[in-house]
Amino acid sequence: MKMSNDEYKQYTEQHMPRSKAGRNVLRAFISGGAICAVGQGLTNLYASLGLEADCACGACSVTLVFLGALLTGLGIYDDMARFSGAGTLVPITGFANSVVAPALEFKTEGMILGTAAKMFLISGPVIAYGISSSVIYGIILFLLGT
Repeated sequence: MKMSNDEYKQYTEQHMPRSKAGRNVLRAFISGGAICAVGQGLTNLYASLGLEADCACGACSVTLVFLGALLTGLGIYDDMARFSGAGTLVPITGFANSVVAPALEFKTEGMILGTAAKMFLISGPVIAYGISSSVIYGIILFLLGT
C-alpha cells in the first residue's frame, strides 16, 4: 500500500491518541499549589505561635518533609503522584518522597545493603550537587569580598 505524505499524515492523525497535556498541567498546577498553600498555612501557623519568620519557614520545611515521608511510608503519596503527576515532584515533599521510596523498596535486602545504601539513590546526586554548588558560590563571594 503506497501513501502520499499527506495521506499518511491524515491516517496518523486519525489513529493517534488524544493528548492529555492540558489535563495533566491542570492537575499538576492544582496539586502543587495545594501543597504550597498547606506550606504557607503552616508558616503562618508557626508565625502566629511566636516564631520569627526565618524559624517559621524552617519549621514549615521540616513539617512538609516529615509529612511527605509519612505519606510515602503509608502509600498515600504514590496515589497522589499518580493523580497529579509533576505537581507532587516540585515541592519539598517530592524530595522527601525521593528519599523514602527507595529505602522502602529495598528494605528486604537488609538495613545496611538495602535501606541505608539505597536511601539516597535518587536524591543523592541532588544533595551532592547542591552542596558543591553552594560551596563554590560561597568561595566566589568570599573572593569577591561581597
